[in-house]
Amino acid sequence: MNYRIEKDTMGEVKVPADKLWGAQTERSRNNFKIGPSASMPLEIVYGFAYLKKAAAYANCELEVLSKEKRDLIAKVCDEILEGKHDDQFPLVIWQTGSGTQSNMNVNEVVANRAHQIVGKVIGEGEKTIQPNDDVNKSQSSNDTFPTGMHIAAYKKVAETTIPGIIQLRNTLHKKSIEFKTVVKIGRTHLMDATPLTLGQEFSGYVSQLDHGLKALQHTLHHLSELALGGTAVGTGMNTPEGYDVLVAKYIAEFTDLPFITAENKFEALAAHDAIVETHGALKQLAVSLNKIANDIRMMASGPRSGIGEIIIPANEPGSSIMPGKVNPTQCEALTMVCAQVMGNDVAISVGGTQGHYELNVFKPMMASNILQSAQLIGDACVSFEEHCVRGIEPNHQVIKQLLNNSLMLVTALNTKIGYYKAAEIANTAHKNGTTLKEEAVNLGYVSAEDYDEWVKPENMVGTLK
Repeated sequence: MNYRIEKDTMGEVKVPADKLWGAQTERSRNNFKIGPSASMPLEIVYGFAYLKKAAAYANCELEVLSKEKRDLIAKVCDEILEGKHDDQFPLVIWQTGSGTQSNMNVNEVVANRAHQIVGKVIGEGEKTIQPNDDVNKSQSSNDTFPTGMHIAAYKKVAETTIPGIIQLRNTLHKKSIEFKTVVKIGRTHLMDATPLTLGQEFSGYVSQLDHGLKALQHTLHHLSELALGGTAVGTGMNTPEGYDVLVAKYIAEFTDLPFITAENKFEALAAHDAIVETHGALKQLAVSLNKIANDIRMMASGPRSGIGEIIIPANEPGSSIMPGKVNPTQCEALTMVCAQVMGNDVAISVGGTQGHYELNVFKPMMASNILQSAQLIGDACVSFEEHCVRGIEPNHQVIKQLLNNSLMLVTALNTKIGYYKAAEIANTAHKNGTTLKEEAVNLGYVSAEDYDEWVKPENMVGTLK
């Protein structure tokens, strides 16, 4: 392999000649061979591209960077955002907890690519743009990485997670209206309970997602606060006056998202409570989605020897040995996603505790986990809606059979003959394998006519909305 020599404060480093990165990236690549290479999410790289471009514009406006250098930095950042240099970011999540090497990876790529743009050969002559003095001007890894985290997480939640949840929520709402007169047996403790409608059951799922969405959206203001301008410890050392507000304004402009400068930079560097908060809402949604998926797969169980109250789409063969078997695969995929998100939340919670004095040093892991969770929930909601929920139909025959066979319909007699007589009817019917009506009449507690008048499942479901 052909190499060129790059230098940093520790000396010379051999770097593959065809790569845009420099000495610090190469050191990190060799020092942290942990897990798959290039595992640092590209969303973080793109977050850096936005902030480096914004920093160049702010620095230029504040007269500490030339327009020529601003434009070169911006041009390379735009190329990065277009995905033209994805293969130039080889670093892993498992590096320094401040993400310093990823910050320098971006600085080096921008500097070397700028050198190319002006027609020079990388490694020959003085760099046109300096990684630290120009690309990293008015910045520190300690404030750039959390800024990149917030940009990436906010964009992912806004562009992937929330639309996916809304898509699923809206279809569940449509189904709740469609099924509002389908009376079925309820279940508590996995045992028969009093009736409700299938629509009422689905309306509970809609409400769960509505509350989860509100919780997630409520966290976005904290996530919109950017650490950039705090530099090393939050004091803003080596930044021109007004830089923090101005650079946040440019980031908001470039991303078309409502980013603002963090009111307190010490909090923004030393604690990542915003990430913990947003992921807490993602965990809440995972809990809700897990319940919804499990309910649907249990109601669809069968098709002949299970509950079988609803029919879900048959998407693919379910067994390599049992012909004709079809499984609730979308439910399984969604619940696995939920398990992953809950696990990610534990890691993020632990990471959030690692803010010692002026810096949290679990940034890359926290960033990776929240991005994975936000992506998975958004994607899984879309898949679940398209390939499962959209095609759900009631199995009216089974629903009616299970409803009429339930002993808990006897609850309608409580106010007519009392709880204990009603319980005696239910217990006797269960023991003898007879119907509630038969035993109610045999025990002499009600007439056949009164039973038919009082025990009507459709009158036991409350007000239909």
